[in-house]
Amino acid sequence: MKKVIIYTDGSCQGNPGPGGWAAILRYKKKERVLSGGSPDTTNNRMELNAALQALQALKEPCDVKLHTDSQYLKRAFTDGWVKRWRSNGWMTATRQPVKNQDLWQSLWNETQKHHVQWIKVKAHANNKLNNRVDQLAVKAGKRALHGSGT
Repeated sequence: MKKVIIYTDGSCQGNPGPGGWAAILRYKKKERVLSGGSPDTTNNRMELNAALQALQALKEPCDVKLHTDSQYLKRAFTDGWVKRWRSNGWMTATRQPVKNQDLWQSLWNETQKHHVQWIKVKAHANNKLNNRVDQLAVKAGKRALHGSGT
């Protein structure tokens, strides 16, 4: 399997509000940058969308190290939340519908194609790629606010 390193981030000006997402995919010496946004969204949707778009961009099953500053996104997979939601008909432990179910379902499907290692990075710290993907997500959110989201 190809070994791919991915950094993702989501951003939202207000919550809800205009938001953006971005991903940097690295394979050997190649790099691909993805970004997009929405004029009316939430930070969590942008975080999830960044990971989803990055995984969907892979053309074959890969060994992925996915870096995120979203504890929510990382823990949903590493702590088994998504697996439980799925087995409970996409309901939480309190029998409430899972928020952002559409994105979680798509993310689940993508993670079944790849071997994904979820890595939590500290937001706004001294991590060059995380800071770069954050800037790209903020720019994508500003584009979405002005009508050119993707």
